[in-house]
Amino acid sequence: MAEIRKKAAALKYTHGEDKAPQLLAKGSGAMADRIIQVAQAHGIHIKEDRALIEVLSSLDLYQEIPPELYRAVAEILVFVYKLNKKAGN
Repeated sequence: MAEIRKKAAALKYTHGEDKAPQLLAKGSGAMADRIIQVAQAHGIHIKEDRALIEVLSSLDLYQEIPPELYRAVAEILVFVYKLNKKAGN
């Protein structure tokens, strides 16, 4: 049975500035752990989506996400915005 390596990606999006979210970081194994660690240290909420991480992993760093990913990423952004609102951020 093949070992499943942890993967992570970080997106950046500033409403009113960015045309679309950009891939800020990506990695697997120790790099994925570090991405998650940095996010947690900065109070950034994490959403697990294995199918989306596979697609994001194929993008180049700082690349805007392609239009076919807008819906999936929008769902994650809504999730994060709701959590931020609950936390009073």
